[in-house]
Amino acid sequence: METLDTVPDEEFLRLDHQICFSLHAATRAFNGVYREALKELGLTYPQYLVMLVLWEHGELPVKGIGERLRLDSGTLSPLLKRLEAAGHVERRRSPEDERSVTVRLTAEGTALRGKALGVPRRIAAATGLELGEIVALRARLDALTARLGGLDPDDLASCAAGT
Repeated sequence: METLDTVPDEEFLRLDHQICFSLHAATRAFNGVYREALKELGLTYPQYLVMLVLWEHGELPVKGIGERLRLDSGTLSPLLKRLEAAGHVERRRSPEDERSVTVRLTAEGTALRGKALGVPRRIAAATGLELGEIVALRARLDALTARLGGLDPDDLASCAAGT
């Protein structure tokens, strides 16, 4: 069995050995499936993610949405502006703190949830995986994300050095 120590460095430079490329290709494929599934809702995938958070948690500060989606305010603000222009959400400045903005669903945004109910099943079916496989894959990806998110550059260098 090959290990990190036994595979020659040259082998690691092959495109088909890059986990990041496999994840990138899978993400692009998912984006295409989501684009089709979300067309009738008039949402992009990032907008859909915002709506999922709001459908699940209700009114939230922009910062809370960003934390759940791992997005900074520079990325999130244009998404929220487009959702507001479409009539799905309302943004309000907090009376206690002018710097804090909360976001809540409009009646139209709440109603959109009913139209979105079939999307997760369509996506799951498109994967060709059984539900247990999807759950296991998601758990592995969540663990990978947590590990990578917890690494600082010094940890990464020591991993590469094999220490």
